[in-house]
Amino acid sequence: MGRVRGKSWMQEHVTDTYVKRARVEGMRSRAAYKLDEITARDRLLKPGMVVVDLGAAPGGWSQVAAGRVGPRGRVIALDLLEMPSLPGVTFLRGDFRDDATLAELERMLGGQRADLVLSDMAPNLSGIASSDQARVLELAELALDFALKHMKPKGNFLVKTFQGAGFEDYLKILRSRFSAVAVRKPEASRDRSREVYLLGKGLKRA
Repeated sequence: MGRVRGKSWMQEHVTDTYVKRARVEGMRSRAAYKLDEITARDRLLKPGMVVVDLGAAPGGWSQVAAGRVGPRGRVIALDLLEMPSLPGVTFLRGDFRDDATLAELERMLGGQRADLVLSDMAPNLSGIASSDQARVLELAELALDFALKHMKPKGNFLVKTFQGAGFEDYLKILRSRFSAVAVRKPEASRDRSREVYLLGKGLKRA
């Protein structure tokens, strides 16, 4: 999903180390290195896993996930924007907030439960901090609701949030539903960004 972007952002983008690396290594986006770092640290992705990637476009996270789960695994990706096809990834275009899109995503799972749910979703940012924070948390809450309904017991959940109002309350909810919760700020995440990734490990049985 989109961002507010201007000339300064574009200048930063074209000179960014991870952007350059992604081009050289054939990765869809610099975001791939965020997941790659977290995966290496927390051992999130293994062969044969079922992974759901929410807010997937342009495909950096799905690309990493598909490479790690291999041909015996499944990666189902969803985004409001179109995403060119990737080997090993089944893509659904739609708004995660719409019931019809959610129903189609559930149909694509075919009764399987996910080992890992990823959410890098973010709204179009207005630049108004309080409004943006509320919208980010809304998406994070929806992603968590989906994960709780469609993950295997002991499954893992990785979600992007912003530090600000409501962050601690969301963190408390995660801690009540997972055996362990960690806050991750990968090196590929820009220093000025308020984004952090919350990792829920080991979904507790309801």
